[in-house]
Amino acid sequence: MPALRLAPALTLLVMLGPVAAGLAGTLLPAFGVMPALGRVEPGFMPFHELVAWPGLPRAMALSLGTGFAATALALAIALLICAGWQGTRAFRWLERALSPLLSVPHAAAAFGFAFLIAPSGWIARALAPATGWERPPDLLILQDPLGLSLIAGLVIKEVPFLLLMTLAALPALRPAQSLATARSLGYGRSTGWLKTVFPRLYPQIRLPVYAVLAFSMSVVDVAMILGPSTPPTLSVQILRWMNDPDLALRLRAAAGAVLQLALTVAALGLWRLGEYAVARLGRRWIAAGGRGTRDGLLRGAALALGAVSAAAVFLGLAALAVWSVAGFWGFPALLPDTLTLKSWMRQGPMLLAPAADTALIALVAVGVALALVLACLEAEDRFGLRPTTRALWLLYLPLIVPQIAFLPGLQLLALVTGIDGSRGAVIAGHVIFVLPYVFLSLSDPYRGWDARHGAVARALGAGPARVFWQVRLPMLLRPVLTAAAVGAAVSVGQFLPTLLLGAGRVPTLTTEAVALASGGARRVIGVTALAQTAAAFVPFALALLIPALVWRNRRGLRHG
Repeated sequence: MPALRLAPALTLLVMLGPVAAGLAGTLLPAFGVMPALGRVEPGFMPFHELVAWPGLPRAMALSLGTGFAATALALAIALLICAGWQGTRAFRWLERALSPLLSVPHAAAAFGFAFLIAPSGWIARALAPATGWERPPDLLILQDPLGLSLIAGLVIKEVPFLLLMTLAALPALRPAQSLATARSLGYGRSTGWLKTVFPRLYPQIRLPVYAVLAFSMSVVDVAMILGPSTPPTLSVQILRWMNDPDLALRLRAAAGAVLQLALTVAALGLWRLGEYAVARLGRRWIAAGGRGTRDGLLRGAALALGAVSAAAVFLGLAALAVWSVAGFWGFPALLPDTLTLKSWMRQGPMLLAPAADTALIALVAVGVALALVLACLEAEDRFGLRPTTRALWLLYLPLIVPQIAFLPGLQLLALVTGIDGSRGAVIAGHVIFVLPYVFLSLSDPYRGWDARHGAVARALGAGPARVFWQVRLPMLLRPVLTAAAVGAAVSVGQFLPTLLLGAGRVPTLTTEAVALASGGARRVIGVTALAQTAAAFVPFALALLIPALVWRNRRGLRHG
């Protein structure tokens, strides 16, 4: 019992301790202290070298520009979809279409999107009969200098996340009542929703929005696949310096990591100022009283953008699948001349070891996260603990602090302690990011469980532990497995923690896929990215299948 009371503190330590240690491990070399290189005197030389790098202004501008643009577009699309279509049949269809996309790893989605928009991709092939193209057009679409393809790739992945975060927050606001009142006063559907629901909704989704902004600014794997390379975004350049054989560049990389953290904090501050400005303009707009009844074009555009986001990922996965079995496929043919399993037969055996490591790391990381989360939630229930807003901020902190800002320091600490390059180090790194998602997925179903079942069990003589193991946990089997599936998908998609803490010696499907980004072997990319996607999908399939089998004779629990 006393140990259970300590569960929240232990969970925060497991989640935030490595972040704090990693930031400390990054700050020291950023100021020139790295005993392994004989540098023990602090100074600003790493920052001087960083500022002297000619590509710095461009890399910073790319990071800020792509981060702000991707976040603003994804948020606008998600909100306009809710404003124009919530409660309709089209909205339910779109929700069902977008929800599975959360499990698609970012790298796989980026590769699929690249196969769609490349000069020799499916879109160009479909347009070839109308344009007369007999060979791929000479257009710089992928890795364009403005980062437009990177922004688009981020948007199609972040729209489902923000939409589902919005849907999770909406029930407590009773939007149907507010919208009905607004419609009775003559407001259009979208205008009424934006004026009555959005002002109360945004504070509930602020932290997910901040997480998207921080991620979009500092993402590495998607930027390596879709982003520019001369120069790249700041986070990608930091990784290049870290992987350089010249160890002295580690100091410059650490200084760059500190700069990336400062950029992210500054961007969050600017976004917060933007919130104040939008709130002030919004109050004036509401007071002006415009009804906005002619919102058909806006509603149509929102639905179209949502459908395009879903279609881009699904068609991208289809393109990966076709390339993985393609024989000769010349331009502008829409489909390959022949289909063959040669790529799978050649690459499949080589992916067995990375697939096994991927599964092992995800299984252990999710197991640790699930145990800690269940202990926290049970401690809440037994001891009447109530999480505060500060606790929610702490939960989101590993998602808001850029990975590239603290993982280099964590890698240095792992090197000093001798655990770098081990599966244990990689698992510990994954737990940091898996744990928040597992908590967010499981907390509402756990807290919403009908306590009367527990009261009945206690009246029959069951103690708290027995109620937990034999009543509550079985009844929450589906939510627990769903949370585990979310955590597994997060683990499968982790690139930077696996690469840095594994020191390149713990290959997973994600590291293998991203390593192919600089090559042109589309068939190999198709096989590897599909294997990575399957690794993320399988846990969700099991989360649906296992409860159906376990509770097949108990109809009331089948949907619990």
